[in-house]
Amino acid sequence: MTIDDTLSSFALTERVEPVSPTSPVLELIDVTKTYPSEPPVEALRGVSFAVGVGELVAIVGPSGSGKTTLLHLMGTLDRPSSGTVRITGLDAAGMSDRELSALRATRIGFVFQQFFLAEHETVLGNVADGLLYAGIALGERRDLAAEALWQVGLAERALARPTQLSGGERQRVAIARALVGHPAIVLADEPTGNLDSVNSQSILDLLQSLYERGTTIVLITHERAIASRLPRQIEMLDGHIVADTTRETTAAPLSGISLPPDDRGGQGP
Repeated sequence: MTIDDTLSSFALTERVEPVSPTSPVLELIDVTKTYPSEPPVEALRGVSFAVGVGELVAIVGPSGSGKTTLLHLMGTLDRPSSGTVRITGLDAAGMSDRELSALRATRIGFVFQQFFLAEHETVLGNVADGLLYAGIALGERRDLAAEALWQVGLAERALARPTQLSGGERQRVAIARALVGHPAIVLADEPTGNLDSVNSQSILDLLQSLYERGTTIVLITHERAIASRLPRQIEMLDGHIVADTTRETTAAPLSGISLPPDDRGGQGP
């Protein structure tokens, strides 16, 4: 049986946790990524780190530091030039494209700066579409989508269209879609980048509550005001990790952050 067959046959409850709860959810070992050009572009240079179950981690750095490339490799959307990427103990290097699709469908939830919602679909349909490649029947997909919408506080908007929602609500729908398959890890790429400060804080509060309920989250951001409040920060520069720090805190790390208005993309209610 291939890993594709194995992953596709997992029950949802078996997808929630890694192979072992004491093993990393995500592990990168000496990962490099070089893009062919003249001269070649070294986007990542020997990146190594691991993310454990229930962690909330910020990956922070300026434009061009390698954050986007790293996101693509962590999410198995691209392959490294060298090194190892493991998701819940499974080595992505030897997998076919089909097997990687199955891995993403069952283990990884994505939240992007752009919401990527289908305007012709209802909110419920958009969230249910997050399970299209997980081998789940339509009725069960809709039941799970309704549950995910309740988690993000949008149960009453299930039959609305994305065009009827505020920017913050649309990002909540995108988060519900990422959560609907109970992934082992959620990768959030600049999730507040297109929102005003009020909606941004609402999304950060939601991510905080998900973290407190045990969701493993890696948040990619250029905003140090956000990154500095998270329990762990991985700082990137020129394709390298230049700092990996963990702070001890009992406070809610994402509450009450002051976001500069000139950093906001500006989609308000």
